[in-house]
Amino acid sequence: MTDLKGKAALVTGGSRGIGAAIVKRLARDGADVALTYVSPAGKAKAEAVVAEVEALGRRAVAIQADAAEADAVTDAVERAARELGRLDILVNNAGVFPSGPFEEVALDELDRALAIHARAAFLGAQAALAHLPEGGRIVSIGSSLVDRVPFPGVVLYSMSKSALAGFTKGLARELGPRGITVNLVHPGSTDTDMNPADGESADFQRALSALGRYAAADDIAATVAHLVGPGGRSITGAEFTVDGGTNA
Repeated sequence: MTDLKGKAALVTGGSRGIGAAIVKRLARDGADVALTYVSPAGKAKAEAVVAEVEALGRRAVAIQADAAEADAVTDAVERAARELGRLDILVNNAGVFPSGPFEEVALDELDRALAIHARAAFLGAQAALAHLPEGGRIVSIGSSLVDRVPFPGVVLYSMSKSALAGFTKGLARELGPRGITVNLVHPGSTDTDMNPADGESADFQRALSALGRYAAADDIAATVAHLVGPGGRSITGAEFTVDGGTNA
């Protein structure tokens, strides 16, 4: 386990899937955690995650914030820091999975994907800098489809997630003198409600993997936990692919 006692984190999109796994792992490691969820429909799931964190003896807060809305992103950071009393860790996890033929991608879909995957990470980090101390951590969740794209229909998804690579490297250089690390984790096929291991394309995805199986959301959370903990203090500007060897 990573020692995060006394630390406070914000995980965007933390009410389900990989985000929820990250929230719960950071709490198990000792951190107080704020999480965002996108709409009133997700409130029950967010509150369930909060209850699990509180059962561990940690503080938790759920914040409704659509990552596609600039003001909602910055307001969520400020509220997290205010309610938890500090902010040491920012995990940019909120995401969508637009898919379909390239020629059918609508302008509003393009704008929303770029806003959620790229602009929200940028604005969230900007807002967090007013609170992050030396030793602060920023981790973004990308995708293994940034490095290789083995099937069609995900141009927008891959493009919007690719922006996080440049963001991570540039920001790592800028924040290094302040002792703040910035890293990027690329999940592959991971068993979540967005991409269940028993879904229609699951066998195809497993066949692409060297291990022949999906990752668990906890596998991604473990990598994030290492990066935000003491063991990650000399890791910055780096990308980590957790995809079972799909991109090997």
